[in-house]
Amino acid sequence: MKVRKRSAMALLAAGVLALTSACAAGNQGAPATSGSAGASGAPSAAPSYTPPKITLGTADDSKGPAVAPEGVVKGGTVTMIDRDDFSHLDPAQQYVNTETNFSLLIHRGLTGYKRVAKGDYKLVGDLATDAGTPSDGGKTWTFTLKDGVKWQDGTPITSEDVKWTIERTFAPFITQGPTYVQQWLTEVDHKKAYQGPYDGKRLDAIETPDDKTIVFKFKTPHADANYAFAMGGYAIVPKAKDTKEKYDKEPFSSGPYIIKSHVVDKSMELERNPHWDPATDPIRGAYPDKWRLEFGQEHLQITDRLVADSGPDQTAFTFYASVPPERLPQVLSNPALAPRLLKSPSPYGNYYYFNLDRVKDVKLRQAINYAWPSKQIQQVSGGPAAAALPTTILNENTTVGYEAYDLYGKKTKPEGDIEKAKQLLAESSNPTPTIVYAYNQLPTQEKVTLVIKDALEKAGIKVVAKPLDRKTYYDSIGQVKNEFDLYWGGWGADWPSGSTVMPVIFGPIADGAPNYSHLKDPELTKKMDEITAMTDIDAANAAWMALDKEIQEKYAPLVVAENKIANTLHGSKVGGAEIDPQSWVVSPNTIFVKQ
Repeated sequence: MKVRKRSAMALLAAGVLALTSACAAGNQGAPATSGSAGASGAPSAAPSYTPPKITLGTADDSKGPAVAPEGVVKGGTVTMIDRDDFSHLDPAQQYVNTETNFSLLIHRGLTGYKRVAKGDYKLVGDLATDAGTPSDGGKTWTFTLKDGVKWQDGTPITSEDVKWTIERTFAPFITQGPTYVQQWLTEVDHKKAYQGPYDGKRLDAIETPDDKTIVFKFKTPHADANYAFAMGGYAIVPKAKDTKEKYDKEPFSSGPYIIKSHVVDKSMELERNPHWDPATDPIRGAYPDKWRLEFGQEHLQITDRLVADSGPDQTAFTFYASVPPERLPQVLSNPALAPRLLKSPSPYGNYYYFNLDRVKDVKLRQAINYAWPSKQIQQVSGGPAAAALPTTILNENTTVGYEAYDLYGKKTKPEGDIEKAKQLLAESSNPTPTIVYAYNQLPTQEKVTLVIKDALEKAGIKVVAKPLDRKTYYDSIGQVKNEFDLYWGGWGADWPSGSTVMPVIFGPIADGAPNYSHLKDPELTKKMDEITAMTDIDAANAAWMALDKEIQEKYAPLVVAENKIANTLHGSKVGGAEIDPQSWVVSPNTIFVKQ
């Protein structure tokens, strides 16, 4: 199936584009819209959500330097504290928001999003002079590289590097990352069509007439290809320094910083890249002289350190550590912390996927949906101020033409309908089933697991809980031949359309692919292709919503998960801290150290 996107012309006509990104590193999701305080006593009010605006920038917009945040100061050392180190540093292996967000410090791509003001963005040329030039009805895209863009050793970034970058994403060792461009250049099964450049074979569909010009020739029109190239997974890798698998641990910088040291799972230090020129970069401010990254801290520890705000922690922040449930009432009720608290509902969709290769009876999958303890999970997560209870596959805040429905009664019985679940189990092929539930081994998820186990066992379903290593969680559930029946996964639209959700999470089945349910039905694939091909955007949006409900009714391939709301603190001497609406983590591009 060809995965295609809503056209750039339609995006611009819409005027406002809700930005999201692909996989999320932790349970994340949409804002709460109603409900009383949870057991934690946290206030029930959730932050309002205004989708950010994005327009297509010009060549002038693509020039550096980046637009500075108010009160910016250059220099100093900033410390980022978080729980996990990054599983991948090779951009081609990155499809998790935390990794692509961090990589803005060391990697650059052809295009990217320029922050014009808070909530206002433009798609611009990053390494390219502009956001690209389409021709042949959108089948051909041409980019020209800027003068003065260099690697960390001072050598120029060339069109051959760009061509090599895309070609290497076809290699067998690349098992993560986006696949849009690869499919557009070849076919849906892109790794069958081409295995990468390492054996000397090259892609004719990518042309490099000179060192500055790169031409992509797609099989079909893709008027929004410049949006795809803005994804972190397509950041450029130098041909001369490509070490294949080893590159994932020792990348070569095109961004404002170089990795000075890295003790895996403990720390990382960044220093300035002397060959990065801010005049070429409209996206990255790179205001601190140095970055210290500290790993291995749980959310509770991080919150307590940032609340205390003492010594070096005054210049510390976290990319994604949200205030945990046990501290949320204290933090939300303390007015002194308000200037240092960032709040943002997630733009992601979040799901507990069934492995349809193992959980084959739809009656069992429906029973689990009815028995699901949404309210109890919300309570242990911190209440309505920390989590919402969505009912649809598509996110209400990032889907144009969204229409609500509640197939499994989550609004009327958020605590779960055990009797309905028992009825469905009695009609199933196995009235006393056992399921293997795999979960990310985090403190809150340990509590959530107990809640899920308790609810499902009340319905007559035995649950075997399997904790997974937090660092390699997605790698584990991403194996097609995994040994789990049910597991959480997050997904965000790469553009605000069902075409960037449904054909992906119910698309090709392969190791590392986001179809974690392994749902495969030619009839469903045909419907998704038909909707993707629609030229009437309003009709397409309505069709995606209708398909949303049809998928839940016919297949029940997942349980819609409780969506999180970020409540994130930073130190008193950290300036420019904003939660990026695309990645739903704090952006490094505007961070500075106050003097």
